[in-house]
Amino acid sequence: MQKILIIINDAPYGTEKAYNALRMAMTLQKEHAPEIEVKIFLLADAVFCGLPNQKTPSGYYNIERMLESVILKGGEIKSCGGCSQARGIDGLAFIEGVQMSNMKEFAQWTVEADKVLSF
Repeated sequence: MQKILIIINDAPYGTEKAYNALRMAMTLQKEHAPEIEVKIFLLADAVFCGLPNQKTPSGYYNIERMLESVILKGGEIKSCGGCSQARGIDGLAFIEGVQMSNMKEFAQWTVEADKVLSF
């Protein structure tokens, strides 16, 4: 099984980096399951992607729903604890399936990955 790590660095809205990263994750899962494993690590302002109750205008993409889709198809999603602390959101609940993590685990995921994509 090929392991793919996707790193997201930008906030959920404002640029399309998180959107495009999740489009890639969802396409990988759709087109290449079960021979791939997708892991996503949320860094910097991307930790906001993991917050629930995102309300977007009708017809606009929704990062929360996209993350939930990746999780439902077996993807693993971790959020940087230090980044969350720096932004004052470490005490908030995350979307079900998004877990708080740390640099040690991020480093381990990176070493284990066959491919690393950064957005």
